[in-house]
Amino acid sequence: MSSEVAGYRAQADSIREAFERKFERFARFLNKRINGENVVDVTEFNLSLEEAQAELRALSDLETWYVGRKSQLSALKKLIGKVSPEERSGFGQYLLLTQIAGTDKIAEVESNLQSYIWKKRSERERVDVTLPGRRPRRGHLHPITQLRQRIEDIFVSMGYAVEDGPEVETDFYNFTALNIPELHPARSPQDTFYTTGGLSLRSQTSTVQVHAMQRRRPPLRVIAPGRVFRRDTPDATHNPMFFQVEGLLVERGVQMGHLKGTLSEFVRRLFGAGTRTRFRPSYFPFTEPSMEADYSCFKCNGAGCRLCKGSGWIELGGSGMVHPNVLRAARINPDEFSGFAFGLGIDRMCGLMYELDDIRLLFENDVRFLEQF
Repeated sequence: MSSEVAGYRAQADSIREAFERKFERFARFLNKRINGENVVDVTEFNLSLEEAQAELRALSDLETWYVGRKSQLSALKKLIGKVSPEERSGFGQYLLLTQIAGTDKIAEVESNLQSYIWKKRSERERVDVTLPGRRPRRGHLHPITQLRQRIEDIFVSMGYAVEDGPEVETDFYNFTALNIPELHPARSPQDTFYTTGGLSLRSQTSTVQVHAMQRRRPPLRVIAPGRVFRRDTPDATHNPMFFQVEGLLVERGVQMGHLKGTLSEFVRRLFGAGTRTRFRPSYFPFTEPSMEADYSCFKCNGAGCRLCKGSGWIELGGSGMVHPNVLRAARINPDEFSGFAFGLGIDRMCGLMYELDDIRLLFENDVRFLEQF
């Protein structure tokens, strides 16, 4: 053996001895030979989960020091090619045996530590299925949803069908089909949300009524509850997004008396049999004639209070006979059929029923507020 190879072997022996000294802290994690078999009882390690994980990280650092790419042993392997051909094979085998002597111990300790960590983690995360379960908190419907369902139930019992439609509409459905003229303020970007493609967010659920008339020929009775969008500055009584419900009836021989009877019956079923109604002339582009409907205050029965501002009446919403132009836009002959339409805001009615000072509370999702309903 040449002096050069002897020197290299001496370096390998020195590295292995240094490894054995560093490995002493992990020797207790090796398998024990009992009755001719290699066994290990991980319960004897007596470590916490965090301590075992720290030991595993330290073992990984030792492996990197011993056989990593920048280790001294790896540097010796690079010298194999410089050894004479007759001594190259023996020197290479010597280095391989030196490496295996350490990596086998590291692999054994790593396997045992991982088993121990898995066991400790399982114990920590174990669930006692015999313990009584934790009952989840039950939620409830939002107050707007509760009122919407009450309104739907009333009109369904009166023969109406509930319709839904898109919240993004074309100019035809949002304005033209509703007899809203070209220069009407409602078409202004100051009042309506427009998309870059020329579409708009619906400003009333009357758009659903037009879809319904096109899809289902008369006679028809529909209500259209849903969200609508207008460019209002949020305050105690306004929001840029709110909920409303609009109704439509189209048949032969429909008159204003049918509309008044329908709205009077609706408020009686919603607020009580003693509720009275009154109607005031008004103007809407999609109805002619048009009227505002009011109902007697459900809190003071019309005597006057803070809720009705001392008048004894609360505004329900707009209504009227469907304009012939709206019927024509849906390809319905106004000489054969007539109809009435009405609409009311669910948010404001909800605020009145629960005596809310600010309807923005309905959209702030404060659980402390919503738990009261």
